[in-house]
Amino acid sequence: MNFPSPFDGPNPWGEKEQPKEAPMSESIATAPNKFMLGLTLKAGSGFECEWLTPKVYGATAEELADNTIALIKALADKGVVELASHAAVAVRGAHKPSGGGNAARGGAAAPKTFQNGKVQPQSQQPPTATAGDSCQHGRTLREGNGKNGAWAALFCNSRDKSEQCSPLWKDQKTGEFG
Repeated sequence: MNFPSPFDGPNPWGEKEQPKEAPMSESIATAPNKFMLGLTLKAGSGFECEWLTPKVYGATAEELADNTIALIKALADKGVVELASHAAVAVRGAHKPSGGGNAARGGAAAPKTFQNGKVQPQSQQPPTATAGDSCQHGRTLREGNGKNGAWAALFCNSRDKSEQCSPLWKDQKTGEFG
């Protein structure tokens, strides 16, 4: 038994057939390219700045280099870089920070740590001395968890053990070193 093809004849929805488009220009390769280069064009040194990450292809290294130059010139000539920058500024202006992350991205200012089953905010700068401390060598904050729980202390920076001052241990109730 032979059935007629459902694709023969007029379109059942009454739409006119679109003419077939001519193939694209020769700049688009018909075969896999041997060379590929990924570019990262950053507007600044931080992660919060705009990034453009185009890829350039070429059958030869020379073609890849020529295509890269052509792309960069076209991005500049057509204003793509400026447009991307303006769009990013608009997005940042409309963005409402969620409270997480770091201050540069609009989040909380101080990083947080996990201690004793709770999230603990860290101070911006660790204490290096307390009122009445007579250590002339300077102190370094060290923290840890032992069998009795979390601890923190300011230790003397002297390299010579015989000259080291006694550590200042943190009172877990008051948060002061003494």
